[in-house]
Amino acid sequence: MSNDIREFTVKSLLSSGDKYRIPMYQRNYTWDEGEITQLIQDIIDYQGGNKPYYVGTLVVYKREENNLHVYETIDGQQRITTLSLLVSYLKNRTNNDNISWYKQLIIDFESRQHSQKTFSVIFQNNFDNDPAEALSTTETNSAILNGYRIIQKVLPVKLKENCLLNKDKDIDIEIKKFSEYLFEKVTIMRVEMPHDTDLNHYFEIMNNRGEQLEKHEVLKSRLMEKLNEYSDKRIFYQIWEACANMVKYIQAGFTPEQRHELFGKDDWGNFQIDSFNDLKGKLLSDLDETFSGTGNELELSKIIDSYGKFGEEYQAQDDTPERFNTVINFTNFLLHVLRVITKEDIPLDDKRLISTFEEHLLNRKKPESMVKDFAFSLLKCKYLFDHYILKREFVKERDGWSLKRYKWNDGGDRQSERAYYVNTFGDENGSDDINRRILLLLSAFHVSTPTLVYKHWLNAALKWLYYNDGKIDAQAYKNYLEDIAKSFVFDRFLSEEPKEYYDMIYKNNGKCISKKDSFRADTLRVKLSFGKIENNLIFNFLDYLLWLSDKDKDARINSFEFTFRSSVEHYYPQHPLPGYDKMASEDLNSFGNLCLISHSKNSRLSNFMPEQKKGYYEKNNIDSIKQYLMMEKTPSWDKDAVEDHYQDMVKVLLKSLPN
Repeated sequence: MSNDIREFTVKSLLSSGDKYRIPMYQRNYTWDEGEITQLIQDIIDYQGGNKPYYVGTLVVYKREENNLHVYETIDGQQRITTLSLLVSYLKNRTNNDNISWYKQLIIDFESRQHSQKTFSVIFQNNFDNDPAEALSTTETNSAILNGYRIIQKVLPVKLKENCLLNKDKDIDIEIKKFSEYLFEKVTIMRVEMPHDTDLNHYFEIMNNRGEQLEKHEVLKSRLMEKLNEYSDKRIFYQIWEACANMVKYIQAGFTPEQRHELFGKDDWGNFQIDSFNDLKGKLLSDLDETFSGTGNELELSKIIDSYGKFGEEYQAQDDTPERFNTVINFTNFLLHVLRVITKEDIPLDDKRLISTFEEHLLNRKKPESMVKDFAFSLLKCKYLFDHYILKREFVKERDGWSLKRYKWNDGGDRQSERAYYVNTFGDENGSDDINRRILLLLSAFHVSTPTLVYKHWLNAALKWLYYNDGKIDAQAYKNYLEDIAKSFVFDRFLSEEPKEYYDMIYKNNGKCISKKDSFRADTLRVKLSFGKIENNLIFNFLDYLLWLSDKDKDARINSFEFTFRSSVEHYYPQHPLPGYDKMASEDLNSFGNLCLISHSKNSRLSNFMPEQKKGYYEKNNIDSIKQYLMMEKTPSWDKDAVEDHYQDMVKVLLKSLPN
């Protein structure tokens, strides 16, 4: 690697006058709402402590062209593109002097005219509200356009959420502080490759490089240090390893005999442990007597080897990990468990994993007892997560959302015992729609918050599941998820006095406190207008309510499923085709003219008239039930139709609230 490694602030990088070329061999820009929201959240979090924030490396190969430095970007194009979009948004949004240095676009897309044109329009601010106003469909890179739209939507909301003062504070002040921190404190390391580098060999190394030790591995070691008895360490290690595999059901982390003890004889679908000591008693009877000593005899290699002895014997009998995909990783899941059992306002962000556990567990009185309690709670929460939180399931070359439980299957003898999966609720074959209703609610939450951090809906669900003694009742769980959805939508996103997530979940126990008559019509209209909608859950919860009311009337509505749709589309376009009139801004940006679709479809269909959009969706799956109802009124889609639809949709939302 080169010795030419330089640290740049965002300001010094983007004002350098150098060119950073994105070569043709690089993939297109791919960051979506999850990655962009995560970056913005990270910057805001570090801004609070006024510490520098390092966003990663930019690996480049220097070339000379016409006496200019042109850096071929080998690694880091997603970061530099997103940072450039973010600064462009701030320049366009504020027009203040502290961004006057940003006079030149440093990104150069090799042989990608659509990308270059889209970025140039954004940089030059040749539009009023949306860059698509100055672009035709034949010169648009939909991914870059979507990235800018996500920043437009997410940044003001995140700044408001993290405002240290009152909620009425002028957001422009917060944007100024964010800008100052971003420009001067956010840094990136530029690594320049030597001129004799074999780039093909470098790419091969990059594709096969190992991963660093993950934070949860460090935490595991810190927690095990607090345990004195060897047998306790042994049990803790097995629990941790079983839970760490988020794509496998928890039962797969134990032998068949242990499953009978922990999850029900000839069942494997119940949680039958009351405490760490209860768990220890059930597991130790199945372990070798050689692992019954004191803490002085502990060797980590022995623990790992002993786990592998019985692990290899049964793991192959279960389904491969590729069958299920998880909605959260293990590191963030640990924080959810800690928050559930302590009921303290713990940040759900794994950047602070170690320090959070130090504050709320490791540095407390009687840490050994707390570590044991945490281990038991981790196992219980993983069981609840597997059985009552959605997954993405891949089976027979098809994939979809799944809510299933683990069930024992007698293969005829103990050696051939294994499990299969059935619906968590209702009829095992899916004839009862209670499982579907819960799955729709969970998927509506998940696609509305695609990031791994700050999944408050997941924390709410786990908290309710954890503290409900006995068997989980399907109807009660469904009612609770509906209450949480209402609370998020009405108590936070549409309220004039937004509530904090922690208060809604832990103080109000998920109950929505807003009443139907507490919303003023003028305020509601503003909060539901284009650019003001704080979270896509407003659209998705509305689609859920529409599904409930119309699923038995229309087969296409009945088959609806939530997907990752991050683009808010104007059904009557902002820039209609030649020969069509423009719609007045108030009607154009009304909630009655908006719906959620994927950003690729938004780019392809954005300038199409309602009749043409309807023709497209008649041959394809619908993206939104709200959109489907809008199409029913086509071709007479004018300002009156927009207002009628707005009133209808607001009635559906408010009808879900008590008087």
